[in-house]
Amino acid sequence: MSTTSKRVPLRLLWFRRDLRLADLPALAEAGADGADVLACYVLDPRLAGAGERRLQFLYDSLRELSAALDGRLLVTRGRPETRIPNLARQIGASSVHVSAEFTPFGVRRDTAVRAALGDVELVETGSPYLVSPGRVTKPDGTPYQVFTPYYRRWVEHGWRAPPRTGPAAARWIDPADIDAKNIAIPDPGTELELPAGEKAARRRWKRFAEAAVDGYDTDRDRPDLDNTSRMSAYLHFGNIHPRTMAADLDARAAGPRAYLRELAFRDFYATVLAQWPRSAWWNFNAGFDAIEVDDGPDARAAFAAWQEGRTGFPIVDAGMRQLRQTGFMPNRVRMIAASFLVKDLHLPWQWGARWFLDQLVDGDVASNNHGWQWAAGSGTDAAPYFRVFNPQTQAGKFDPDGTYVRRWIPELGDSEHPGAYPEPIVDHGRERAEALRRYQRIR
Repeated sequence: MSTTSKRVPLRLLWFRRDLRLADLPALAEAGADGADVLACYVLDPRLAGAGERRLQFLYDSLRELSAALDGRLLVTRGRPETRIPNLARQIGASSVHVSAEFTPFGVRRDTAVRAALGDVELVETGSPYLVSPGRVTKPDGTPYQVFTPYYRRWVEHGWRAPPRTGPAAARWIDPADIDAKNIAIPDPGTELELPAGEKAARRRWKRFAEAAVDGYDTDRDRPDLDNTSRMSAYLHFGNIHPRTMAADLDARAAGPRAYLRELAFRDFYATVLAQWPRSAWWNFNAGFDAIEVDDGPDARAAFAAWQEGRTGFPIVDAGMRQLRQTGFMPNRVRMIAASFLVKDLHLPWQWGARWFLDQLVDGDVASNNHGWQWAAGSGTDAAPYFRVFNPQTQAGKFDPDGTYVRRWIPELGDSEHPGAYPEPIVDHGRERAEALRRYQRIR
């Protein structure tokens, strides 16, 4: 009596913003039925313009992922719509597996890859979000434009428990066994304040969840206390999934509930960008297209002073210097710095958004740019046009002892070097009145 051996499935797992092995639904789907899986990452030349720190974080994450796979991660360079179909053909893959993407760039890229794959299916399983864009809608099926009702529905919707995945979830194909352009992962040597990768993400989250999350509702606005989680870059690159984090949060307590709400904001802004791709760089509220903004040499000089942390407003300058030196800035200080740019200097929010994306390790178009629109008053849940942050008042409230400011501006109050710190480049009261005048004109 003869037997017929069953052919082992061959699949391709394409990593993108999910650089981890734990809690990865796409891995579970790719490795199902004992499949042989080739893990790959494509260095897309279109992303080479990302900030230096963000690229370093990416490369370091890839190195750790490769090590976790005992070197069985194929890293190749080129356009995904060329490289992914070529790899699929080389190994005879029946399907390509990914985490779903919703950014305008990601959607365009995946549409092109899907078309180039032909009969080979591009299978999307899971996403970088607790609740993927499109899942939470109004009763009539339309997307929310205001966060609070979105948040209520988001909580009601909920999410699944983290799937158990890891290196043993698939039988990995060794890239050395196939004829492919496997390149060395670059290392530009940019210094990072925090280590990248899945292990570092899980260690940091464990420390924060055990020691600091209970006070998050009150401490998150205090840059002097340095009690924020610093998980944003790990989330952006998918070193950890927010579902893993949410499993440790008891929403009945104020601190964990406040943190969960921030994860909801991340999902909300991703949804806004997916539904209204134009809002990445254009005013969500088109009425703000008519706002008067400054330009010319004086405006450029003021912008440079803001970038370099020499506006003469300590809380603004401390944040901008921290950003330049570390690639991070606490959220409260981001709001203060953003308000100063658009309402004291009267410059376009897009200037600030581009600078932040260039500098931030956690630079994310959805969260960053819609956060800027909140400050400018032109976005969803826009701050009232008449809300203009007073830098001195904000500093007194959230950095009452000046600890944060002194950390980043050591020359402030230096009696041996008088005049080392600049005088304010604008009069806040006068510029506040001017900002209100400009906003009134477009109402």
